[in-house]
Amino acid sequence: MSVPDIHARTRLLLGDDVLYRLRSAKIILFGVGGVGSWCAEGLVRTGVEHLTLVDSDRIAASNVNRQLMATVDTIGQQKVDALRDHLLRVNPQASITALCREYTAETAADFDLDSYDYVIDCIDALKDKITLILRASASRATFFSSMGAALKVDPTQIRVTEFFSVRGCPLGSMLRKRIRQGGVLPSKPFLCVYSEELRPNLGASPEDDPGHGKNALNGSIAPITAIFGFTLSGLVIRDLCGRS
Repeated sequence: MSVPDIHARTRLLLGDDVLYRLRSAKIILFGVGGVGSWCAEGLVRTGVEHLTLVDSDRIAASNVNRQLMATVDTIGQQKVDALRDHLLRVNPQASITALCREYTAETAADFDLDSYDYVIDCIDALKDKITLILRASASRATFFSSMGAALKVDPTQIRVTEFFSVRGCPLGSMLRKRIRQGGVLPSKPFLCVYSEELRPNLGASPEDDPGHGKNALNGSIAPITAIFGFTLSGLVIRDLCGRS
C-alpha cells in the first residue's frame, strides 16, 4: 500500500531541504494540555517525525474545551497516550514517544535534553517550569517556552519576545522573580509566547479537573491556547527555515 504525500504543501512552501530538517529534528515537548497539544499538532502536520511527549495527567471533562485530544470519548485516558494516538492518525510514519511522567527537580536528570534539537516548555507548575527553563537553557537544544495562556480572549494581544522582556504576564513576572531569588539565571536567551491581557474568572472552578487543589485553576479557551501552541510550533519551523 502506497503512502500518500501528506506534506506536499509543506514542500511547496519550504522546499525539500527544510522538509528534510523537519523530518530529522528531534523535539521534546513538556506539557500536552491546552497549549502543548496544539503545538504538537502544528509540528507533526508540518513534517516533524521525531517527537517526545511528556505529561503525567489524565484527560478530564474540563479539558475538552481547549485540548486537542480531549473529547468525551477520551476522558480518563492518559493525555500523552491519547495525543500520540491522534498524531499517528495524522502521520503513521512518525515516531511519537509518549512518556507519562512528571518533570520535576527529582526527575530532571532522567531526561537527556542534549539529545534533542528542540525543547519546548508548556508546563504549568511554577517550580517544575523553573527547573526546565534552567536545564533547557543550559543544554545544546534550542528552547522555547509558553507563558500563561489562561484568562485571555483577545488573539491580537498574543506576542513573542525574549523571556526577560515579557511584560504584563503574571506567570512571567513570578518566574523571573523566583529565578533571580534562586541566584542562577538561564544560560542563554530564549523566546516566549505570551499575552498582556488579563481577565477575571467569572465562574466556579470545575471539580473534575485532576489539577484541582494542586495548582490554581483559571479559565481558558481553545482559540487562545491553540494560538499559543501553534505559535510555538511556528517558532521551531521558522528556526529550521533559517538553518543552512
